[in-house]
This record gives sequence, structure tokens and C-alpha cells, in this order.
Amino acid sequence: MPTPSATGGNHPGSGRSVPRPTRLAALVIALVAIASAALPVPAFVPLLVLGAITGCFLVDFLVARRRVLTLERTEPETLSLLVPVPFRAAVGGLGEARSVRTRQPVPPTLAVQPPWVNGDLLEGELTGRHRGVHELPPVTVRAAGPLGLASVDHTVGTSRDVAVFPDLPRARRLAAARRRGKATDEGRVRVRLGLGTEFEMIRDYTQDDDIRQVNWIATARVGRPMSNQYRVEENRDVMCVVDTGRLMASPAGAMSRLDVALNAVAVLAVAAEESGDRVGALAFEAKVTRQLAPRRRGAEAVVRALYDLEPVEVESDYERAFFAVGRQKRALVVVFTDLVDDGAARTLIAATPVLARRHAVLVASCTDPDLAAATTRPPRDQIEVMRAAVAAELLASRRRVVVVLQALGAVVVEAPPEALGPACVGAYLRLKQHARL
Repeated sequence: MPTPSATGGNHPGSGRSVPRPTRLAALVIALVAIASAALPVPAFVPLLVLGAITGCFLVDFLVARRRVLTLERTEPETLSLLVPVPFRAAVGGLGEARSVRTRQPVPPTLAVQPPWVNGDLLEGELTGRHRGVHELPPVTVRAAGPLGLASVDHTVGTSRDVAVFPDLPRARRLAAARRRGKATDEGRVRVRLGLGTEFEMIRDYTQDDDIRQVNWIATARVGRPMSNQYRVEENRDVMCVVDTGRLMASPAGAMSRLDVALNAVAVLAVAAEESGDRVGALAFEAKVTRQLAPRRRGAEAVVRALYDLEPVEVESDYERAFFAVGRQKRALVVVFTDLVDDGAARTLIAATPVLARRHAVLVASCTDPDLAAATTRPPRDQIEVMRAAVAAELLASRRRVVVVLQALGAVVVEAPPEALGPACVGAYLRLKQHARL
């Protein structure tokens, strides 16, 4: 949640006080020059006027430099990736300044809109453009003196660290929508938790019961419809295995494939937590880089363990990662990776049996919107025809990978970037419903 903070400025080392002439000063000097050229005045008169202007400029600069400014800035503790939050920076202590410009500098990994305003109050939105911990610099204020001839840049406040996480609030909204049994616009998650697999009791049939619950033997024995009541199994393990190799650096819409995967991990982890299952995570490239054992109420721990991952320009070692997971007790292992083509997925296909012998395996990958557009948009020239042919070949190769993985016993989930998380949750719930976990 955003929290307000009040900090002082103009302390030693907060910035240089460099005098800057304002537009008014430039206009006055220009008028003096024009008047000196147009009017028959002695040469010393313009010099005296310029000396007076210079003196006023220095006085104005000294007054502007000696101001002690304060800052009240609404600083978010955390941000969700590409989700804007309200931002406010109010500067005090400006007194009789003729003009003020307030600006919030940000690194390329953050964005502020608007970046600056004329005045002492900057209100807008702060957006995290990249996961990880980023520095939010102090606010910069350019304030003119009381005469309006000189201005000074002040650095107000201190730098603060801002952490950008995958979109965990959206994952919790989706979980709340599932609890209410309502569809949402964000992926239209309609799958409800299944009938359960652990037998609990036999009871009278109700009109809301699924036909699969009817106990026909008990019905024939007592002469009225009877139903089996099942208890949904809990305490299962869900392991999110995230590939951070070179393929996950490629873009998928406005984000990278790794960003999409981590957003989907957040959605799936929250759903598993809501279902009473334990959630863990493992990240790998050529080696295992992060590992978190499954735990109860582990969604936030999983997100915090993975939020600052970056793709690495190496080939991913699926066999090593799957061997690390395979030693644990039976779980649903969800592998977030990229299914480019059968050549790039050869090592994934070779390593999948290591997991499938003991665990339920789900392979999740986002589709490429550019490839889909290239094959569906009517070509306008020869280049677009060739592009469509290449895209069609890549999609056909991807389908071959999916068929092979399914033959090895894995469930494959493919969805657009914004719908990958809900699609994974749907597959997870169906596996629970069919007692595959």
C-alpha cells in the first residue's frame, strides 16, 4: 500500500545550487540591448543598467538558494508489474517563488505520468515496468527567486527503494471471483472445484447433486435416491518450476515470457493456497537457481522468492531441474517454459519422463500473439506472405511438441499472455477433479 513520507531537502550533498537565468531575465537583457541600439544614449548607461540587472540577478539567486524545502511524497511499498498506482509529491517551503517546476526523476524500469508539473504539487501514477528492486530518486524542484530573474534546482527528499512484483493482487481477485462462483473479464475463470475424491458419507439425494454422485446400490436398497458425498482432497503439493533460460527473454506482447510466466505462477499459487494445497517453487537455467519447498499458505512466499528473476542467455537444463523436483513426494509439477519448436524442445521432451513416472506434470506456455496475427492477417505483399509461411511452420512445429508431451503423459496448457494464469488454474482444478494429483 502507498504510504506518505515527509522528508526535508537541501541538506549537504543533496545537489548543486547552480544559478539559471529565467526567461524574464533574458527578456530584460534583450530589451536593454534593443533600446541601446535604437536610442541615442551614452555608452555607460547600458552598462549601468546591465550592472543593476546583474546585481538583482545575484540577489534573486541567493534568496532562491537559501530556501529550505520539504517534501511529502506518497511512496508505494511495492508495485505490481505494469499496474499503475496513484503517486503524489507535494513540495513545501517555496515561499514567494515566482515560478516552480516539480519533477520526479525515475530510472527506465519505472515510469511516472506526468513526469513533471508547473507548480509545487505533482499528482499522477507510478508504474513498475520491470520486476525487481528499483531506486526512486529524490524529487527535483526548479524554483525562481522573488524577482523572477534567477532560478535554482533543488533536490528534495531522499532516494527510496521500490519493489516491483508480479501481479499478485490480480491473482487474489481471480481467486475471490472463483469463491463467489462468478465469471470475470480477466480470463473468464468459470471452473469450480470438483466433486472430490475422498469418500465421506452416503446421504439423501438433493436436486443440486451431480448425477455422478448417485449411489445406485444404496438407492435400490432403501427405495429413494441416495448420493455419495465426497470430501475434496487437500494437503497436496503443487510445485511451480520456472524456466529462466534464453528462450524466456523473448517478448510476449508488452512483457517478456518470463514476466508472463511469473504472473501465471502468482495466479496458480493463490488458487492452490485457496484449495488448501501446499505450494512450492523452483527456478532453473543451466543450474537450479532458486528452490522453495512446498508449504501451506505459500503463495506470497513463492512470489517473493521468484519476483526478481531475470532470463539468462544459456540453454536450460531440464533434466537437472526435473531430477531436483523428482526426489520429492508426488505432486503436481507445473513447468513454465516456452515451446518454440521441436528442435528447441528436444531436451524438454527427453527429460519429461523423469517427472511423469512419479508426478502429475503440467507444461504451461503462452502463445505468441505475433505468430497468430501473421497467420490470420491477409498478406499485402510478398514479404508478408513469407512471414506468414514461417509463422505457420513455427506453429506446426509447436503443435508437434504438444502432441509428443501429451503422449508422454503431460498436460499442456497454451494460452495468450493475459490468460495463461487462469488457464493453468483451470487445468489444475480439472486434475484435482479427476484425482490426478
